[in-house]
Amino acid sequence: MENKKIGRYLISALMLVLVLALGAGCSGGKEPAAPAAKVENQILLASTIGPIDAGIVSLLEDSFEKKTGIRVRHVGAGTGATLKMAESGKFDLVMVHARELEEKFVADGFGTERIDLMYNDFVIVGPEADPAKIKGLTTSAEALKKIMDSKSLFISRGDNSGTHVAEKGLWEKAGLEPAGEWYRVYEKGAEGNVKTLKYTDEQQAYTIIDRATYLTLKDQISLKVLVEKDEAMLNFITMIPVNPQKFPEVKHDQAMQFIEYCTSTEGQTMIRDFGKDKYGEPLFFPNSTEGKKLTQ
Repeated sequence: MENKKIGRYLISALMLVLVLALGAGCSGGKEPAAPAAKVENQILLASTIGPIDAGIVSLLEDSFEKKTGIRVRHVGAGTGATLKMAESGKFDLVMVHARELEEKFVADGFGTERIDLMYNDFVIVGPEADPAKIKGLTTSAEALKKIMDSKSLFISRGDNSGTHVAEKGLWEKAGLEPAGEWYRVYEKGAEGNVKTLKYTDEQQAYTIIDRATYLTLKDQISLKVLVEKDEAMLNFITMIPVNPQKFPEVKHDQAMQFIEYCTSTEGQTMIRDFGKDKYGEPLFFPNSTEGKKLTQ
């Protein structure tokens, strides 16, 4: 019940910040403007936080604006909160990574279809001392069982974000139900993977995190990747246009232009190459029809 209250508060706060910020920008700081979806040549994206923190969302938005003159503005939240915000009809499209929640969003009529964009993977990170002795294990199921059996501290976002949904799925696949003092829900988990990973580092605990977040923070933390490359930990990110039949005010045509750009050879090449120079490896892999044709 408490998590639900926090979730509702977060969504309300994010929507208020969005309206106030966009209103000030469009009305010179006077009374908040009408919903931002009515601003010409601008669409609104509700996105999961990870790709925003990594920087790929802004890169795609800026490149698209230079090419088309259409501006994309985004608000970030966990996938569950992102989809809930989009159910208001105030956003034109979403970028998320929790298939079960995405399919429900479409089935309930809020979105038109799931469109493959990119993927990376989740990893299990932990202290170098590795009290649960999971380093080098080949499956998340084995690792999670050893963490649970040893009662080693594990940090969960606990916010129904894509990362949290993935984590719950991995516990379930392992046939385990985590509970006890060793399994800690981070009270600020809804603020994203960056804060969660930094907190996990402070606590010298274990957690499940996307590789992109780890790579962007690895020089600031002491935690190490201990378990990786388990197919069960692949992290698929999709885009979903908000349904114009349910919300006639959404800018469906412009949203589809942005999606088509992101999934084109040009957009997918940007995704493929993003992060290579700085981190020595890509943060994401292209996953659209055109992207799958590209060589790494």
